[in-house]
Amino acid sequence: MGTDPSAAAPATWCPSGEARAPESVVLGVRSGADGRVAYLADPVPASEVLGAVPEGIEPTRVLRFASHCVTGCANRRGNDCTLVERVVALPPVLDARAVPRCHLRSRCQWWQQTGVDACHRCPAVTTATFREDELATLVADPSTTPEQLASWISASG
Repeated sequence: MGTDPSAAAPATWCPSGEARAPESVVLGVRSGADGRVAYLADPVPASEVLGAVPEGIEPTRVLRFASHCVTGCANRRGNDCTLVERVVALPPVLDARAVPRCHLRSRCQWWQQTGVDACHRCPAVTTATFREDELATLVADPSTTPEQLASWISASG
């Protein structure tokens, strides 16, 4: 008898995952001047689209990927993701009634850890920053605390 491959699969997925991880899927497409994510209705294996991204363009500039949460991630603390802790410290980008449709939600580490609070901010999360953006740099830094973010936000508001 064979074993169920899903039994050994990680329980959660990162909505800011690695594009080239073997299991990686496209979560959404970056759109508009603000680069917010427009979520796909169904997952598309990243391996099927990476070849279509023009040479010289970083895939994370135009697409957002999801992949398994991994133990060695710099944002991992035990079973928790510290990145989502920093993300939810930011002001929401969506109003409280608007929650984007997302094919990842049932397996999403961020959803499991913080619920809808992550969903209100997730469309604005960027995997790579392409301009000088101090706030994005702070959020991406695993050593930044939510308190430091709150202080930066209040000082710049």
